[in-house]
Amino acid sequence: MLDQVVLIAGVTVLGVLEQAYFSLQVIYARRKYSVSPPSTSGPPEFERVFRAQANCSEYFPIFIIILWVSGLFFSQGLSALCGLLYLYGRYQYFRGYAKSAHGRLAPLYFSAKVLWVLIGFSALGILGSMCRFYLDLDLKQLASSVLDLTEEEGGGL
Repeated sequence: MLDQVVLIAGVTVLGVLEQAYFSLQVIYARRKYSVSPPSTSGPPEFERVFRAQANCSEYFPIFIIILWVSGLFFSQGLSALCGLLYLYGRYQYFRGYAKSAHGRLAPLYFSAKVLWVLIGFSALGILGSMCRFYLDLDLKQLASSVLDLTEEEGGGL
């Protein structure tokens, strides 16, 4: 079982470390711009760092759940790769937003697309599992035969 989740677990730990990094950046920005807790307003430079961290934190539970569902029901390798791309996109989002509000847009769209891919993988994986369990129908095998991806005598994949 552990070999089936090691990549997803690794991406999860990287994600937690990224969230910790974002939180530390807010602490540093509070010190730099003299914004004491619980205040969340101050110079625009502080507010952008604060909002970037808050926005990343808001999406993190969605990302982690979808990462694990996709990895368990669809493909651990593809899900882990998408997870790394998502974390990269969120890092770029944080850096871009800290510099300017406009700087967040391209990485935001990128990470949103990756998240939607993970949602799609999750849905396909769950659908496939439900079909196998309730209908005794293997969608992967069916797709392979329809697309003629099965091994043929004397050749094949």
